[in-house]
Formats: sequence, structure tokens, C-alpha cells
Amino acid sequence: MKRLAVFLALTLLFLCLAPAAAAADTAADTAALPVTFAVASDLHYNEPDPALTYFTEDPLFGHANRRAALENESGPIIDAFLADAAADDAVSFVLISGDLADNGKTKPEEHYAVAEKLARFERESGKEVYVINGNHDASLNPGDTSFDDFKAVYADFGYDRAVSRRGEDCSYTADPADGVRLIALDSCSKTKSTEDGMTLSKVIWVMREAAKAKREGREPILMMHHNLLDHLPAQRIVSHDFIVRFHSLTALLFSLSGVRVVLTGHEHCSDAAVKAVLPGRRIYDFATTSLTMYPLSYRRFTLSGDTLVYGAPAVSKIDTAAVAAATAGYTPEQLSLMESDLAAYSLGYFKAGVKYRLALGLSDEKLGIAPGEPFYGVAHTAAAGLLSALDTPYAGEKGLAAGAARFGMALPETDAETPWDLITTLAAAHYAGEEPYTPDSPEVRLLLKTAAFILRTVLPDTADASLFAAANRLLSSDQTGLARRFAESAASLAGDADPAGYLAAALLSPLLIEFGCDGDGVPDNAGRVVLQTGLF
Repeated sequence: MKRLAVFLALTLLFLCLAPAAAAADTAADTAALPVTFAVASDLHYNEPDPALTYFTEDPLFGHANRRAALENESGPIIDAFLADAAADDAVSFVLISGDLADNGKTKPEEHYAVAEKLARFERESGKEVYVINGNHDASLNPGDTSFDDFKAVYADFGYDRAVSRRGEDCSYTADPADGVRLIALDSCSKTKSTEDGMTLSKVIWVMREAAKAKREGREPILMMHHNLLDHLPAQRIVSHDFIVRFHSLTALLFSLSGVRVVLTGHEHCSDAAVKAVLPGRRIYDFATTSLTMYPLSYRRFTLSGDTLVYGAPAVSKIDTAAVAAATAGYTPEQLSLMESDLAAYSLGYFKAGVKYRLALGLSDEKLGIAPGEPFYGVAHTAAAGLLSALDTPYAGEKGLAAGAARFGMALPETDAETPWDLITTLAAAHYAGEEPYTPDSPEVRLLLKTAAFILRTVLPDTADASLFAAANRLLSSDQTGLARRFAESAASLAGDADPAGYLAAALLSPLLIEFGCDGDGVPDNAGRVVLQTGLF
């Protein structure tokens, strides 16, 4: 009932304010001069560890953490981004859309370190930085960095130049350039970890500030941490903590108030999304990926009247000597790759981190099972079987391709060494933007077939470990695998089309489309859009 009441209130707000917003939209044309600016998000600065900790046996990337973020390297990466912005003569100012410090809520010293970097950048470049908080930066939970603390630490980065403020949170407006009005919106929950904290009063505030900017002949650019539009199919369902509630209606209200460009982060993906809220009226949401995760990219925009040109350059060089000096244990091979090909290093680290996180999720501890508990054998065998299959090479006599052939399945040829390699490649494409895959791509079809094959093997192996275990022990000391043999025989008769294959396709297709395919027609990383102004 509470959600319904909020929805009705927003609807009434739309009916009441839409005419005024439309009038403001036509009251004065925005007079934005050509202006170029850089945008970074989710810096996630970490104090470097004194020494590397290895979680797996991978000699290059065994230290990759479950967040797949370059934590020890975060300081030099931020320094490199700021150096790029300083060296780019066209860039007038820098925007940062939240999560400046990874542990900012509990380690204010991380905020102090970031603020020092930003102050040095402003002092040496003469360019201004404007920030807004993310979910890692502040909260009202006892002992955490408060919102007032955040505003105090970053007082010189937007708040000192504020045209207006919302006193109850970190929101403010500022004029970073002629013809531009920045609306920096605190979209975070006051107490919860990742979900948004959007309220009716925040929506009204944005609408009023945007309409005011339009009346003053300024282009309102909205910056907030949480996404406004879907950057995954059905994001509100599959990744609800990363997008604002009632996002479609909120986007309509913001658009009618004059907002055409929204800059967000939080999802850690480089993705551009557009919504046609009414005929002839669109609103764009440019999500910027985490600066300290693969591909270490940020955004560069040039706004000229109704035209917005954008790109997504990446940090390509960092001070590896500073990395090695701060954290002991880096090998010459790691430092050499970091120095010669930072993109390859960050990709390898990302893939290793994603694998580590997903594999960790299938451990007994994460599954909440222990020896002696009911169904432990089934759950443990299923998880172990899945992990083993994901680590099995596609090629070779004992590879997945040969195993699938025994089930009457033909796996497409691939350059991927293992399913893990394929999965992490698709994930990397999502975070980097400009996903090259479609539902018909060989990689996507291979993963669907791989999933179907793994289901065919893991399920009977699980049965062998539980229901048929006693019978197997009677027949052979090494367990003959009655269920596996039965499944192979049945599958050879059924061919590719069987319930397991359909189940795999049904379960995995939406996930593959989310992470590997982007069909909204808006280039993610580099493009040119004409911002629409008319109602019809």
C-alpha cells in the first residue's frame, strides 16, 4: 500500500507540474556554449595493503579479489585519470558521480586521501572538480561517516560553489561553465547499503531546479550515483539496488522539467541508455564504469547546444613504482605486464576476480551446508561437479566437446579455453560497454549448449552420489556411475532437444542478454546524439 501511495502521489505531481515544466522548457532556450568535461565514477579508493594476499594459485592474478577491483593500484589509477584531465586542454571541469572511497563509511582517512588528490589537481590544473556521494561514502548508521562529514571533507569540490543546496542530504546545484547548471543529487539511502534513497521531495527538488535552470538559459545536467534508466534488461527486477524506484515515472518527470542528460554510476558498467518519455522527447542516462575496474575508463563529453558528443577513454599508464613501493609482493612479471599493457593486466585481473567470486559462491560455507546435514551430499556434489565442469577445457580427449559428443551434442568451436574463460569474457564485455555479442553469436550459443551439457552431467552425477551410491558400491569399488550411463544413453536417443537444454536456455538467456548483448541502439562508449527538446 505504501508503494501504491507513493506512485499515486508521483502521478498527481506529474499532472500538476507537467504544464509548468513544459512552459519552463519553452521559456528560454538553453545557451550552453561548447563545453568539454570529464566524468569518472566509483573511484573506490583503497588504502593499499602492506603486502599481496593470494586467494588462488594463479601466479599472475591469484591476488584478484572478489570485487575484481584493482584496490592496491587505486591511488595511482586516480592520479593517472586526473593527470589525463589536466593535460586535456579542452576539458573545463571534472565530475565524479559517487563512491569516491571504497571504505569511506568506516575509514574517513580514505576520503581524506581522495580529497587531497582532488585539491592538488585543482591547484595545479586550475580546473574545478564537482562530486556527489555514493553508497560507499556515507550513511546515518552509528559510527559511519555522516552526510555532514562527507560535505565537510569535500567542501571545496562543488559545495563551495553551490547555487542551492538541500540541507537534509548531500544534494546541491552549481554552474561549472557558462550555459550549464549541474544538479548533483544525493540518490543514496540514509541507512541501507546499496539501494537508492529516492523520495518524493527529492524528485520535486530536481524538477524545480531543472525548470529554474531552463528559465535562466542553462542546460540542466543531472548527476547522481544510482541509475535512472535500465542498463540491464529488467534491471529493477534482477539488479534492483542499482536503479531508482519508479524509474520510468521519475524519468518522465525529470524530462518534462528540462533534464535531457543524466550521469550515473553504481552498476560499474559503461553503458548509454535512452528513454523516449513522450513523442519527440528523450532522456539519456550515461552510466560510467568504475574507474578502478577493467577497463579503467572514464567519460569525456562535449556539449554544444543540442548536440552531445561523448567518448570513453581509459587510463593506460600508472606509476608502477609507486604500486610496488606501497604493497610488497608484486613479482617482476606482474609489474612488467602492468607497465607494458595495463589494459591486459586489468582484464586478466577482472576475469580472475569474477571467477573467484562465483566459485566462492558455490563453496559449502556460502551455500550454508556442512557434512552430516540433510542433503549435504546432493548439494556438495552438485556444486563440486559444476565447478569441475567450468574448469574443464573444451578441447582434448577428456574435454567438454568430446564429453558432449557422447550425449549427441555438438559444441561450436571456440577460442575459449574453458567455460570460465567464456563466462568472464562475456562479463568483461558488459562492464566495458559496446558489447559485440548478439543472441545469435557463436559465443552465446556455445554458452547455452555448455549449460545444457553441464546440466546433463551434473544432475546424474549428483544422483550417483546420493540415490545410487549404495548400488554403485555393490557393483564396483570405483562407482560405475549408473545415473551418468543412463543419462548418456537416453541423451544419445533424444539428441540436442531435451528438457535440460530448454531449461538451460530459459535460465541463461536473460543473463546472457544482460551481460553480453546490448541492443538498445545507443553506442555505449563513443557517439553523438542530438538532444530533443519538443513535446511532440
